[in-house]
Amino acid sequence: MLTGARVVLPTGVVDGGRVVVDGSRIAAAAPAHAEVLDVSGHWVVPGFVDLHNHGGGGASFTSGAVEDVLRGIHTHRTHGTTTLVASTVTGDMDFLVRRAGLLSELAEQGEIAGIHFEGPFISPCRKGAHAAELLRDPDPAEVRKLIDAARGQARMMTLAAELPGGTDSVRLLADHGVIAAIGHTDATYEQTVRAIDAGATVATHLFNAMPPLGHRSPGPIAALLEDERVTVELINDGTHLHPAALQLAFHHAGAGRVAFITDAMDAAGFGDGRYMLGPLEVEVADGVARLVQGGSIAGSTLTLDRVFRRAVTVDRLPVEDVVAALSATPARLLGLADRIGSLEPGKDADLVVLDGDFRVTGVMRRGEWVVDPQLG
Repeated sequence: MLTGARVVLPTGVVDGGRVVVDGSRIAAAAPAHAEVLDVSGHWVVPGFVDLHNHGGGGASFTSGAVEDVLRGIHTHRTHGTTTLVASTVTGDMDFLVRRAGLLSELAEQGEIAGIHFEGPFISPCRKGAHAAELLRDPDPAEVRKLIDAARGQARMMTLAAELPGGTDSVRLLADHGVIAAIGHTDATYEQTVRAIDAGATVATHLFNAMPPLGHRSPGPIAALLEDERVTVELINDGTHLHPAALQLAFHHAGAGRVAFITDAMDAAGFGDGRYMLGPLEVEVADGVARLVQGGSIAGSTLTLDRVFRRAVTVDRLPVEDVVAALSATPARLLGLADRIGSLEPGKDADLVVLDGDFRVTGVMRRGEWVVDPQLG
């Protein structure tokens, strides 16, 4: 039983609250023999849920061996991410099929919450850190091939719906229960509306890798922000987004439609240096990842605890809204809100203990401490 903390519940912040853990679940009441841990002066929040993550701890989810992928997962867990969707980058189809097989095994074992395919069905005009020679139009038959290779563990696919086959592929994804995400796109406003009507429900890192908002040509940003059916991903590292863009998204979408993500690559939790993102070489300097050739931003080096702290201390967002964008909203999008995303009886005991400066001092996943609480 954790007592004395500021606990963030779905109903708001409770001062001097308590959270009871029984086995791997949150319990409604504490048994008489419960161990008591005084976490006064700290916050207790739900474990973070990352929808879009390519790696960490020096390991890539796209190319690493199983032990490397597990190291990357553990790196993010130590920073509070108790649920993670592993994202791939653009590759040839045979490679992605093989990769889906490896990652699906880890999903079946409960290490990850599924697979996110970012590419290869994206626009060459907005490719970002994806290899141009490997891009292709979203052929529904190839989309289905990746879904099948993931053995029920495909959670999301990012595509440019304006490309030939794009709208049909969105419908295919929606019909198979896979989130269709609009991103790395050069779509117009009207094309984006059609994609949403066809079943697209996520904006992949809104603002990034898409046309800017214009007053005569509003493009995808306006369509994605205005539609209540769409959840928008935001990368809040101070590099990908100006603070005003973040505030604009929160104003229009609200915490219930914003999912903070990392879009992390290998260097997250590891350090500066040279890395590979798929077949492309990346230079990380002062925590910012850019392609060696061309200089495009190449994902981030974020962990979600850094996102939390920046959102509260720099962007001045309410803690309850930040918790929703880091936990409840992505959990609901993944269809896992009955198990994770909030501190409620019966749900998995996934929680993060933060000190008064919003730094992680303890992480619990399914009732087991990943990071033993440091309360001194």
